[in-house]
Amino acid sequence: MWSDLQADPPACPAAGTPADPAPLLADGFPGGRAVCPVCWAFVDRDGDGLIEPHDSWRGDESRGEADRRREWFNAYGW
Repeated sequence: MWSDLQADPPACPAAGTPADPAPLLADGFPGGRAVCPVCWAFVDRDGDGLIEPHDSWRGDESRGEADRRREWFNAYGW
């Protein structure tokens, strides 16, 4: 077993790196967010196209978000 002392910090190290917006599904998901190349979360970008600070992806907040995420990855892959 491991403890929180051995766990990675919650903040994803990809913050501040350049990223393009992810392609959109027909309904507009993921709404201009980028796919983080480190944790695979859909994340916001700042005005310069850099990934905003975020916690590493730990699962979807809702069943609807999980369904949209699954559909996006099935359409565009990783």
